[in-house]
Amino acid sequence: MKIILKTKIPGPKAKKIIARDKQFVSPSYTRDPNCQLVVASGKGAYVEDVDGNIFLDFCAGIAVNSTGHCHPRIVEAIQEQAKTLIHMSGTDFYYDVQSRLAEKLANLAPGKEPKKVFFSNSGAEAIEAALKLSRYATGRKYFLAFYGSFHGRTYGALSLTASKTVQKHNFFPLVPGVVHIPYPNPSKHTSNNENECSEEVIDHIEKTVFKTLVPPEEVAAVFFEPIQGEGGYVVPPLKFPKELKKLCEKYGILLVTDEVQSGMGRTGKMFAIEHFGVVPDIICVAKGIASGLPLGATIARDSIMNWKPGSHASTFGGNPISSAASLATIELLEQQLIKNAAQQGAYILKKLGKLKEKFSIIVDVRGRGLMIGIEFISTELRNRIVTKAFHKGLVILGCGTTTIRFCPSLVITQEDADCALAVFEDCLSDE
Repeated sequence: MKIILKTKIPGPKAKKIIARDKQFVSPSYTRDPNCQLVVASGKGAYVEDVDGNIFLDFCAGIAVNSTGHCHPRIVEAIQEQAKTLIHMSGTDFYYDVQSRLAEKLANLAPGKEPKKVFFSNSGAEAIEAALKLSRYATGRKYFLAFYGSFHGRTYGALSLTASKTVQKHNFFPLVPGVVHIPYPNPSKHTSNNENECSEEVIDHIEKTVFKTLVPPEEVAAVFFEPIQGEGGYVVPPLKFPKELKKLCEKYGILLVTDEVQSGMGRTGKMFAIEHFGVVPDIICVAKGIASGLPLGATIARDSIMNWKPGSHASTFGGNPISSAASLATIELLEQQLIKNAAQQGAYILKKLGKLKEKFSIIVDVRGRGLMIGIEFISTELRNRIVTKAFHKGLVILGCGTTTIRFCPSLVITQEDADCALAVFEDCLSDE
């Protein structure tokens, strides 16, 4: 497929739907008034709107459509499961597809110790489960999380989040016991020295947080994004996750990695934490886990997930159709798509590196696999480029304050990459 724009965006059919949406749908959703896309269908890395305009989708439903839109294998898995069982509540009864998925995820998670899996409906719910489990397993009260982090919008997850004040406005009081710390960002460090950047954060935790704010023996867990998502697609220094894990082990603190956006093959490995050679105690996944169907999972060491029956549950979590879609998704990831994410990501990063040399408005290019951030000199400039790209047929999103994210489906080809890069460079040239 290719980009085809037939009407002014939004077109006449789209305008009617947008008007109805404004009348009946919650205004809390974060739609961009300058990028009004009303999707009718999708195939692979492309979406078509209700007026017949075809866009190259480089956000994939915010990193959700890992196997692209309507991959035939995923559609087949959904249809076959829907013929036999749609719902029976896995919290009260058993069905094969849920236990098979749990076994698969437990075996995929890093580390040799046996794992258990709790299923939910979303990333925020996976985080909520990890919060409850961390307190339950340790008997401790406090949590550490990072500035710039985004863990969800439910109360517990929102208490960990430190991304934008609008997300917390009018919602106080939040869940108590969360202390925020700086996320190590090499591009923002004064010396640009990754080791110093890492050491400063670890020192801050030990010498400031643990001495003035909260005793380490009362900290249940540290919630950590191996690559920060909404905070700007920030890649930490290579040594930082290992140092953080060492610190956690020193004080008996659990390390929880939020892989909601970075997991399921997006970075060229099944989990982003694998790039750093660290084994977390708990992993939270969602988004790309089921190619668009609602599913979240909290994967923990067997010795940690020691809940008693009734301690935590979910009516819809791990429902048969989502579980079937997830198993098919993982099969596709393992067969070829993780490898493709690594290859296409490396290709795009190389090309973006050249654009950075050409255009001074680009501050930084970073990422792993198909989780790529391009940072600009201002928020206003970033927003203009997102808008221009959209009206040229490329769907992208911002993150952080000045960064554009490339998080396309893992099925993209080099031709798709070249198309996106050409549109992107065209937008840069207009500035």
